[in-house]
Amino acid sequence: MHCPRTRSVGATLVGRVAGARRAVVAQALTWSGEDVTIADVERQLAELRYDDGSAPELRTSVLTHIAWVPPEWREAAEAVLDELRERHPSRTIALFPDPACERDQIDAEVAVETFDLPGLERRVATEVVRLRLCDGRTDRPASIVLPLLISALPVFLRWRGRPDFYAGPFEQLADVADRLVVDTTEWDGLPGALGELTQFFDLVVVSDIAWARTARWRQAIAGLWPDVADAGELRVEGPEAEALLLAGWLRSRLDRGVSLVHEAAETLGAVSVDGHDVKPVAEEPKSAGDLLSDQLEIFGRDRIYERAVAAAAH
Repeated sequence: MHCPRTRSVGATLVGRVAGARRAVVAQALTWSGEDVTIADVERQLAELRYDDGSAPELRTSVLTHIAWVPPEWREAAEAVLDELRERHPSRTIALFPDPACERDQIDAEVAVETFDLPGLERRVATEVVRLRLCDGRTDRPASIVLPLLISALPVFLRWRGRPDFYAGPFEQLADVADRLVVDTTEWDGLPGALGELTQFFDLVVVSDIAWARTARWRQAIAGLWPDVADAGELRVEGPEAEALLLAGWLRSRLDRGVSLVHEAAETLGAVSVDGHDVKPVAEEPKSAGDLLSDQLEIFGRDRIYERAVAAAAH
């Protein structure tokens, strides 16, 4: 086994915004290795947390965040992870399946960062474990992440891109997770893929970032009541997933068919019901990190979303 170690210890002045607070990285400890075991990763996590002889003053882990990140999503996922670090002090396990890597091994990068909290004489720590899965290791992700989960804390799974719903990796990780977070704007094969998603609603709680983006539009449409009671046509300019979810939501709320006229666009920009323009409350666009952060604070099952997906799939 080749397991080179690298460390970087020291104070930095890099601040990152966390809501209304700004946390400052006080210490960053890292380790990396090639062809490692999960026992190696566990041991290094423990050593990094106790590197100076004592644990950080406050761990405050509130969840374990698993991210499944195919190669084409790595850059976007890293940007989001950078935003999340001090917002949700937790253990993040980022899984990077690499189909081009033919060796049967795991390469790892482990980072433990300690943050100073403004106004408090305390620190919190966050842990990020990046695992590159080569060859057959991509087929057994549950056995890899289970030893790394923090006991008694909820497990969130962020799946980048469209899942292969009935393949091993998705089924295994969905079974491990308490909550699955997707963004159906990243999917192809709509609306059929939405129909496949409905098969998992009784197995894992599902959040959809695309659904979150439609919230103010749904609120504005609801504000037109009772004029929309007899709505027959919904026109949407925006991503296909968000258009389908809006149409599914309206159909499920009215309990009848509503036709959808969709014009593709990168963002949701115009909606009308039977020719009447919908005018939502203006708000600043949220970053990808903001949107995921919101989902990591939700634990309950969203039955309205589930019914909207089912209606959108048909």
